[in-house]
Amino acid sequence: MKKITKDLLRDLKSLVGPFPKFYPKNLPEYPSDLFIEWLNIAIEEGVHEPHAMTLSTVNEKGAPDARVLILKDVSRNRWYFATSATSRKGEQLKRNPNVALTFYWSEIGRQVRIRGVTSEMSADASAKDFLERSDEARAVALIEYQSKELIKRQTLDDALSKTKKLVKGAPDTVSANWKLYSVAADEVEFWQADSERKHVRVQYQRNDEHWGHRLLWP
Repeated sequence: MKKITKDLLRDLKSLVGPFPKFYPKNLPEYPSDLFIEWLNIAIEEGVHEPHAMTLSTVNEKGAPDARVLILKDVSRNRWYFATSATSRKGEQLKRNPNVALTFYWSEIGRQVRIRGVTSEMSADASAKDFLERSDEARAVALIEYQSKELIKRQTLDDALSKTKKLVKGAPDTVSANWKLYSVAADEVEFWQADSERKHVRVQYQRNDEHWGHRLLWP
């Protein structure tokens, strides 16, 4: 195995481009509209898993935590994701609903950072999201032990065998702990990379129901 050194890391290339241009003129009123525009471009450009995002939370001691999940939907200045309410992130959200979302599309040199507050969606919305998951994903979620310690791998295999049979025999079964969350954004930043490091940054900030935006230094 090749040893990782400071020189090796410094030799790795980053932000070499070419990247699409971003002209921060005639920006839409709402950041969600610009986000949807950027997401569509990422999809068209073949970005791998463009709907993957990092969800950042804090634990009971105020220490940061982060993991990658999948964006489920976008509406007017709201972003949606789902998870088990009994998972580590689910427990953290109960104590502190303030979160950050980060999207990074390296192929086009674009990043979107979102800060906001989560809220649980209705039981019907959560159930609908759960039933739209694949059979395998539902079977794993129905084990209901996400983030708990796993002593033996065989225990997982045995439990999964049972829940797979449950999903097959009763496909409408829904996990009572599965929750769909929305993130109501307070701040959204759009970052366009430049190979000369003259990055373009636009920050939207919410003031009650109105949004303003400004340019930031790279």
